[in-house]
Amino acid sequence: MSIVRGESDTPQGVLTYRLCEPSEASGPQADSAGAPSGERAGAEIEITGYRGRDMRLAVPAEIDGYAVTRIGRKAFLSNKTLREIRLPDTVAHIDDWAFAYCTNLQKLTLPYRRIGIGQGVFKECARLEQIADGSRTAEAGETSATGAAEDRAVVDTAYLLAAVGSLDAFYLLNPADAGSPAWLARWDDRMGAVMRRSDAEGFSKMLLCGEEDYGSRDNNLDYYMTKRRKEKVRLAMLRLMHDYGLADAVRSGLTAYLLEHIKGAPTEETWQVILEEHGDELAYYEFLTGIGGVTAENFQPMMDDMGQSHTEMKAYLMKYHGERQAGGDAFAAFEL
Repeated sequence: MSIVRGESDTPQGVLTYRLCEPSEASGPQADSAGAPSGERAGAEIEITGYRGRDMRLAVPAEIDGYAVTRIGRKAFLSNKTLREIRLPDTVAHIDDWAFAYCTNLQKLTLPYRRIGIGQGVFKECARLEQIADGSRTAEAGETSATGAAEDRAVVDTAYLLAAVGSLDAFYLLNPADAGSPAWLARWDDRMGAVMRRSDAEGFSKMLLCGEEDYGSRDNNLDYYMTKRRKEKVRLAMLRLMHDYGLADAVRSGLTAYLLEHIKGAPTEETWQVILEEHGDELAYYEFLTGIGGVTAENFQPMMDDMGQSHTEMKAYLMKYHGERQAGGDAFAAFEL
């Protein structure tokens, strides 16, 4: 069969594709009713590229009657506009670097079944928060007919699957197993290894290999260790905020680590991550108060750090302090 290439319009862009033999893009077979016949019978579609300005994109399950079974190598490489991408249930392969350097990608939806996934698929996708199951649509804060407990499992699994990159454990990038007890156990085991790692690990090697420019602040050991602790804080908060299947002992250990780095501690990475990266996200302040990270001793220094910004978050903390710490009306003593 000769190679056939084409384009398919999206609301604000174009997907490019090629027609493949089934042996090249061996995905699940689409319904044969109405499928093309003749020389190209059984052929399948590989998405090879995208150009456009879509923020949300749904890749179609078929194009001109052919099933879309593969996202090709570098298909969406370095895209800066897409925030959400939904892949169809027909997709069976995602090739190398398909979504690499998509720096604004926040959510990818795909089928939770066996999918061939290449290397570096999500390299440098720093904002990727969820890899969601396309057959289950629960969103954070919503409850579907399946029930709140199951919905929480769906949402939590989506966040944990997207965090595999921060664990440097791409063997966990397995949608078919994601959310199972065995997968969660492996995820938590890997997280434990990361949390136990010395904050200085890798610093000497970085210097010897010249991985950072001479004179860069990354060459400073204190700065390097602060970065490592912030990475651990982000990981601990993620797991505690998406705690499906989390063992009590692991929960206690993660909470203890975060409390070791709150405002007023010898190092304050827990507070720094919340203020610098989630400054106006109420869920993070509720989380901080929920683990006991706001105390009578560190409340006022936290207010000082927030200055004239984050007014609503300051109001929340003042209300919490008034109710839990001072036993009175905190608004009487502080100005926003």
